[in-house]
Amino acid sequence: MGNVDASGLKVGIVVSRFNADITDALLTGAVSALKEHGSRDEDLMVIHVPGAFEIGTIAAKMANSGRFDAIVCLGCVIRGDTAHFDYVCQGAMDAIGYIARRGDIGVGNGVLTLDSVEQAIERIGGSHGHKGEEAALTAVEVACQLKFIDRELEE
Repeated sequence: MGNVDASGLKVGIVVSRFNADITDALLTGAVSALKEHGSRDEDLMVIHVPGAFEIGTIAAKMANSGRFDAIVCLGCVIRGDTAHFDYVCQGAMDAIGYIARRGDIGVGNGVLTLDSVEQAIERIGGSHGHKGEEAALTAVEVACQLKFIDRELEE
């Protein structure tokens, strides 16, 4: 990864309670990675929401507040037998993508969209890495790049 110095950055973390065994692990990994890269407890705000669909509402509120340098979105949606999976995933991704496209805040998308619990387990420290850690470090890296661009434009 590039510049992932989280020192002094205010980071909002939005995590869904649905599929809590997975999302709790995503949160643990995200917080651990942030602290390993300089975050302090007082610079982190964790908000729990019912499910992945609601992540966008709280992430947008955090982004609009101007108090955060980065937002980390964590959730887990596992395909079922109905189209509900598609609607929840699309809604969550659209909302997170909208915040990222604003271009003023680092966003890490750690919302897993999967076919099975086994696939989720592979993504919380298994064969596919730890997506909570990756989302947190991505958000920090983007936040650092945005700050770099702002400094360059001021000169």
